Amino acid sequence: MKEKKEWRPLPESITIKDSKIEGLGVFAVQDIPANTDLGISHVYDKRFPDNYIRLPLGAFINHHEMPNCKAVVSDSHESIGNIKHIRIISEKNILSGEELTLNYIINKLDNPLWEFEYEVSQ
Repeated sequence: MKEKKEWRPLPESITIKDSKIEGLGVFAVQDIPANTDLGISHVYDKRFPDNYIRLPLGAFINHHEMPNCKAVVSDSHESIGNIKHIRIISEKNILSGEELTLNYIINKLDNPLWEFEYEVSQ
């Protein structure tokens, strides 16, 4: 019998709530150490206009010029196999209550190579 796995849209350490930056944001509900893998924000799928499916983490994490997280483009991961995706990693210690942020370029739908600008902007 196949092992049952539970998928959570966000790790237990973060939640979505009102942001002072823009609309809703992603916030720590417990302290998060630097270099913590917070999960997948986007999954590559060429059927979509920008070639990615945006997951909850990618939909609600806000931009900041001095971010506390970075985006990493990856072709595989032990949790999902050989599927191109973008993961969010904390760059510094984040305290409970703090908003998680990235330094990213918004609305690159016209450019399917936006992921490289997204990565470089980190």
